Amino acid sequence: MAELSTDYLNGLGLTAYSPTSTTQGNNELGQEDFLRLLTTQLTTQDPTNPVKNEDFVAQMAQFSTLTGIQSLTTSFESLSQTLLQGQALEAATLVGKSTLVPARKMQLAEGQGASGAMELSTSASQVKVDIYDASGQLVRTLDLGTLSAGLQDFEWDGTLSNGSAAPAGSYEFKITAQINGVTEALTTYLNGQVKSVSAESAGSGLMLNVQGVGNVSFSDVLRVS
Repeated sequence: MAELSTDYLNGLGLTAYSPTSTTQGNNELGQEDFLRLLTTQLTTQDPTNPVKNEDFVAQMAQFSTLTGIQSLTTSFESLSQTLLQGQALEAATLVGKSTLVPARKMQLAEGQGASGAMELSTSASQVKVDIYDASGQLVRTLDLGTLSAGLQDFEWDGTLSNGSAAPAGSYEFKITAQINGVTEALTTYLNGQVKSVSAESAGSGLMLNVQGVGNVSFSDVLRVS
């Protein structure tokens, strides 16, 4: 569409388009503005070279598409906010409950035990949980033997290999198993009590503050007990 000067439009008895006069905002083109510009184009077109029907239809289609996308974007934003609020209400009921979340490290008090799980896609042998202290030293190994497929739990009583109580600190849990003759590292899940829930942006979702673990995404929770 050719750009028309204000003086030219005023000379034809038409009102020039001004961004500040729109109801859509200073930088947005609304439906009334589009129709005004389209009317101006038709009124001032060269009689010997009028706008083709195809061009007219194409301009209308482009504007309809843009309007539809804007409406769809607004609807999705509203839906996203509604879903986030629903998640917040659901997550709030988890405060004080134990959740199983993906984590390898946990902050523990002196002699405090921990429990967790691993998920096996098939049966496995020589399943073991190696527990390391903050300095990376192996302090205890739990031999779980052969386990069948599915979610399998483990529990540590908070004692070291020599039977003494583990000092307070951060501990890391690494799970390995023999699957089809190959030693594989498995994803470690730990149980922790939910202390609080925080609502982030719609894109980030909700975060749970799990005792000893830290912040965990609400969508990553595997089990609630």
